[in-house]
Amino acid sequence: MKLKKKEKESSFVNNDDGQYKPDPNSMIHVFDLKKIYKMGDAEVRALDGITMKVPRGEFVSVMGPSGSGKTTLLNMIGALDNPSSGAVFINGINVSNMKEAQQTNLRLRNIGFIFQFYNLVPVLTAYENVELPLIFAEQPEEERTKRVKKFLELVGLKDKMDHLPAELSGGEQQRVAIARSLANEPALLIADEPTGELDTKMGREIINILRSLNKELNQTILMVTHDPVVGKLADRLLRMRDGKIINEIKLK
Repeated sequence: MKLKKKEKESSFVNNDDGQYKPDPNSMIHVFDLKKIYKMGDAEVRALDGITMKVPRGEFVSVMGPSGSGKTTLLNMIGALDNPSSGAVFINGINVSNMKEAQQTNLRLRNIGFIFQFYNLVPVLTAYENVELPLIFAEQPEEERTKRVKKFLELVGLKDKMDHLPAELSGGEQQRVAIARSLANEPALLIADEPTGELDTKMGREIINILRSLNKELNQTILMVTHDPVVGKLADRLLRMRDGKIINEIKLK
């Protein structure tokens, strides 16, 4: 199913105090990001001064050993946690300045999440799982129906809309999760180990779907992976260690 590219616009008002100057062409712009955890008298620097940009429409993968800060970085960019210092801008908006209710609204309407373990509701069909974020966003029924069918068809599950998760393979469940992440047409898609529970063949199919979304919808994607083959299928690869980005490789 061929879909027209479009620019993703934010519905939020900039609440920054002028300290930072985000790049107007970047979907993500991170400034000197730090996340420090206290463990008794010791400090653990999960993120140690990260500055990075992701232009709109780019597909970026992040790799590094366990404990390097990859998931912590995704949590900050996805407004799931707040940094100790620094700032995260999504579409020019400082999300680290937002109140909790604003961050919840941002995640619902502007950021799509894909997780390693699918996180589907087992008693809901594929159709109902994809519809769920649209219900939370108070979309009218007609619009919900249109989007659910569009995105399930896009991921190749047009004929399995009425199946429960237990009736689907792991790869098919992850496809449902991708369709769900797209339901509210987010500006940014965040994927945390999206192929981690899949075999090589299924994993490659999921990455091909993400590549198609990136190219056909101009979808900005930030993905964490342990798989070097998967990581090299992005436009750019960032390598992390000890809470820092230590290397950057342009792949496309």
